[in-house]
Amino acid sequence: AQRQATKDAGFLAGLNVIKTIEEPYAVDFAYDLEEKGVAKNILVFHLGGGTCEVSVLYISDEEYKILSQNGDTNFGGNDFDERVVNHFINIMKNKYGKDISKDKKAVSKLRAKCERAKRSLSSRDQVRIKSISLTEGVEEFSETLTRASFEELNKDLFEKILGFVERALDDASLKKKEIDVLALVGGSSWIPKVQQLLTNFFGGKEPLVGDPDFVAAHGAARCGIALLREARDLAAQENKNMEVDDLSKT
Repeated sequence: AQRQATKDAGFLAGLNVIKTIEEPYAVDFAYDLEEKGVAKNILVFHLGGGTCEVSVLYISDEEYKILSQNGDTNFGGNDFDERVVNHFINIMKNKYGKDISKDKKAVSKLRAKCERAKRSLSSRDQVRIKSISLTEGVEEFSETLTRASFEELNKDLFEKILGFVERALDDASLKKKEIDVLALVGGSSWIPKVQQLLTNFFGGKEPLVGDPDFVAAHGAARCGIALLREARDLAAQENKNMEVDDLSKT
């Protein structure tokens, strides 16, 4: 059903859908992980806004196989944002004497600022969240969010992530040391704590991190180019064979 929905979306967008591929396969293409004569176990970790998926792949010259998949399609970066939002809602209540939890407009505005702050913390140790007229009676809301406090607020969620990884390895009947490549996908995989946890979990193995928002799309594009080249070469060979056949008849 999901594959058909993807095809339908492609047709509606005016695209010529040649083939649909699973995201882990697209990631393999994006990072160009295949090496002639070398078999590899690859763990693809995807943490998006609303989903967390861990896939363990086996690739070789003869075979491409998804050994296991684990995760939660209702868990992702948005959950981290929500922790920060609730943190500042409590600060508003205790410091400013305002309960904005039922004020949808104020909470929505605060959530957008918290999401931007989370992204900024990928490259900074702290950020300031400021809002003019967040709610009635508060002219200016201005508070600091440090990377350390962000990590503490989400401590159990980070632990949850490692649980998905452990179960994916168990289902694939592999040990940590048997993973050759660790590849990250999804905007929330930029969170430094996520990368640190995965690196430590795999004994210091550095993950492959491209542009996490577009890795799968880039891989799908490379796959499409490969298929088109294959079709072009096949057509050229058929034309050549036809020419040879015509000559043999003269």
